Parts: sequence; C-alpha cells; structure tokens
Amino acid sequence: MEMVYAAMLLHSMGKDITEDAVKKVIDATGEKADETKVKALVASLKDVNIEEAISKAAVTAAAPAASTGGSAPAEAKKEEKKEEDTEKKAEEAAAGLGALFG
Repeated sequence: MEMVYAAMLLHSMGKDITEDAVKKVIDATGEKADETKVKALVASLKDVNIEEAISKAAVTAAAPAASTGGSAPAEAKKEEKKEEDTEKKAEEAAAGLGALFG
C-alpha cells in the first residue's frame, strides 16, 4: 500500500512515476522498497490516466430528495433507477482502482 501512496504523492507533486522515484520516496520513510512490487506498480501505471481514475473514484452518492406529499409510482421508479446508476458507477470506479493498484 505504501507504494501506491508513493505513486500518488509523486503524481500530486507533478513528478514522473518511475521505479527510482518510488524507491526514493519509500526509502525516505526508513523502509526498504520491494523491487518486484515497485516494478509491477510502475508498469501497471504506465498507460493509466491517474487524474481520470481519481475523478471516477470520487463519485459521491446523491441523497434522495425529501418529498412534500405523496409521490407517484413513476417518480419512485425514476429515483430508484438514479440510485442504482450511482451505485453501479461507484462499484465500477472501485473495481477500476482495484485493478489499477492491485
């Protein structure tokens, strides 16, 4: 997990995410970086748009609006579909990040 944090730190600072850079960040904490895991992380991030992955992961669930009277069945179905779509997008984003960071 610390390697993912190192990659995120490098990204947020505008630095290239390379094996040496990730190792230096981890070494700066007093820990020793696992060469194999560092190589795998850098290789898996090679063609990934990190900004896009972060924005997809930051999906917030919309709170259902309180109704001021009886709601029609059609309105209830629309609200239910919106909630399902939001949940589905959140799950897809989480799955994408899981694949991204292993």
